[in-house]
Amino acid sequence: MPSRLIKRLITVLSFSLLQTGVFAQQEQDTMHLNLQQLFERGMEQHLRLSADKMKEEMAQERVGTARTARFPELNVGLKGGFLGQPVVWENGLSNPMRPESPDWQQNYAVDFTQPIYYGGKIKYSISQADMERELARLQTLTDKADIKLLLLEQYLNLFVFYKQSLVLNRKIEESEQRLKDIRRMKAEGIITNNDVLRSEMQLTNDRLSLTETENNIHIVSQQLDILLGLDERLLLIPDTTLLNRIYVTADYDDYVNRAILSDPSMLLLKKQTELAENNVRLTKAEHLPRLSFTASNTLARPVSRTLADMYNNSWNIGLSFSYPISALYRNKHKMTEAKQNVKLMQNAEEQKQQDIRMNVQEVLLKHHEATERVEALKLSVKQAEENYRIMRNRYMNQLAILTDLLDADNLRLNAELQLTSARTQVIYTYYELQRAIGAL
Repeated sequence: MPSRLIKRLITVLSFSLLQTGVFAQQEQDTMHLNLQQLFERGMEQHLRLSADKMKEEMAQERVGTARTARFPELNVGLKGGFLGQPVVWENGLSNPMRPESPDWQQNYAVDFTQPIYYGGKIKYSISQADMERELARLQTLTDKADIKLLLLEQYLNLFVFYKQSLVLNRKIEESEQRLKDIRRMKAEGIITNNDVLRSEMQLTNDRLSLTETENNIHIVSQQLDILLGLDERLLLIPDTTLLNRIYVTADYDDYVNRAILSDPSMLLLKKQTELAENNVRLTKAEHLPRLSFTASNTLARPVSRTLADMYNNSWNIGLSFSYPISALYRNKHKMTEAKQNVKLMQNAEEQKQQDIRMNVQEVLLKHHEATERVEALKLSVKQAEENYRIMRNRYMNQLAILTDLLDADNLRLNAELQLTSARTQVIYTYYELQRAIGAL
């Protein structure tokens, strides 16, 4: 038996057993993957989330750096070098004198500065670092929700492709049997060779479609394997029980209110607005005076006034006060820009609220539409099955032409695939709503 046919039979058998709930992992190159495992492995292995984690750690370090601004500044200075011959003029620039002096000079200094009041700059710098850390956390939550939706979309594609593979295998099997009957009828002179050729062409197209579907299964499986950190040769088998679950939704206003309060991307914009407001306060702090406590001790040789080759120690304690007058005109445009940035962030919040309303309305309607389509297509599948049975009997009794039979067969195939697609759309739109309210 050809190896490709064996693989097809294994795929069909695996999916059929999976649908009845008795599938057991017996093949090394297949793996049953449910939705919880998909999300858990995706959150552990996705590289974008690894980058987000590093950004969170960097933001935490910036918080620590900002808090150190409250600590005193301590400097130790050591200076030594060759001292040149000094020249002294007592009367103008005539009669220079060259007093004796040591050849080496040394200077040892310890300076201490403790900030007391910097106009709130230190406080607001720490607040800025805290907000940036929170922004990094919210960005991680936003990316997690987006990644889950992307993984779910690919995961649901497997449902469609496996169903398509199952239906095509069944169709090919029936088409092969039908071709045998048609050839027999041709041999009996009941029909012309045209029906044989049409049937062979249809069978060839179905086999090509099956090959394409199997390739799509391998492609999507490999993509998920890579994203989930699995062996990329694994053929993933989805959990079909998702298709039969009941997904209960709330009303439009409830989703909108919850999304505005809990959507990570909405919270991210709110935090960016807070950061912009803090930046206004930080810019304003540049206009305010600064007060520090200072202390210093210096040990130097030689004595600077007499050049005597002796050590001289001096110390001082005091307060340092400064007022940046130039900031009144240098920071004018910077302050205007900071205030405009606050308005810009508030505008972004309003835009996001509009997007939330439009997105929730669209997804909620699409969810209801998909739910209604599932119920309608269940009936369509039964009708298509019955229509095919009738057309097959009529054709075998030469009461219908082959084109009608092939059309009925294709109609049955499309109805089953549309039903699976509608069921996956119910699942996807439900989780889109969960994403909107921050519950994904």
